[in-house]
Amino acid sequence: MTVTSIITNPKERTRFFRFAVVGIIGAVVDFGTFNLLTNFADFSVVWASVISFIAAIISNFTWNRYWTYPDSRSKPIGRQLIQFSVVSIIGLVIRTPLIALLEPQFNRIFSDFAFLPISFLTAEFLANNLALAIAVIVVMFWNFFINRYWTYSDVE
Repeated sequence: MTVTSIITNPKERTRFFRFAVVGIIGAVVDFGTFNLLTNFADFSVVWASVISFIAAIISNFTWNRYWTYPDSRSKPIGRQLIQFSVVSIIGLVIRTPLIALLEPQFNRIFSDFAFLPISFLTAEFLANNLALAIAVIVVMFWNFFINRYWTYSDVE
């Protein structure tokens, strides 16, 4: 599968669209869990990111297994879950240092904005979420291509 096949093959285009929708659902789970943990449970940014990532992975695996790749049944679910988890853990290894490096930089940048009109839009909130958003985008590309070639390799 290549980028060209996503454009030219209607079945791959549908899969990519479904994968993107699943990704949006996963992002809502990810960002929602992350913000609940950082704003209401006093978790550190890094730990909240790890926990929110795990919640999103559980959601994404379930939706991808049954909706994006319903024809992926030649592999046992346990094997696919392990493969999906390995890809996701590598994604977490990519994501965590990105957040740890970006968040303090963004926090410094946003701390200069004292004119923010909405009370919850603090420098910390903006820095946390921008760092998370960039990390999510980077890891999304990793997850899509590796899962398509490895986890769901039984799909034509």
